[in-house]
Amino acid sequence: MTRHLQAMLDSQPRHPSAQDLIARCIAACLDCSAACTGCADACLAEENVRHLAACIRLDLDCADLCGATARVVGRLTRPNKATMAAALQACIAACQACAAECEGHAAMHAHCRVCAEACRDCAEACQDLLDVVP
Repeated sequence: MTRHLQAMLDSQPRHPSAQDLIARCIAACLDCSAACTGCADACLAEENVRHLAACIRLDLDCADLCGATARVVGRLTRPNKATMAAALQACIAACQACAAECEGHAAMHAHCRVCAEACRDCAEACQDLLDVVP
């Protein structure tokens, strides 16, 4: 986790009991968003781009949902539990779909292997936070 993220969470007047899970979720979402964006870009540089069209689409969808989830989860002042839960569930679904697609290309493309790992880590961090959202 970046020091600025931790410093910002520490500076919030409201310190939820799940602050460690929140920090881990935000960091995983931001990391996954960057990995998915990088994977989509790397897929575009491959010779058989047409073969990677579904991967690129899922990479971009996942990157967008991870970024949005990080922002929703990071707003600690009076969060709407239903909105947060929906964002986490959508992020988990996107990460699972993206990971499954990237794993199918991982033997040929290292960027897909890395992306699948980031997606699995993000889905786990989101699920851990979702488990404690009342």
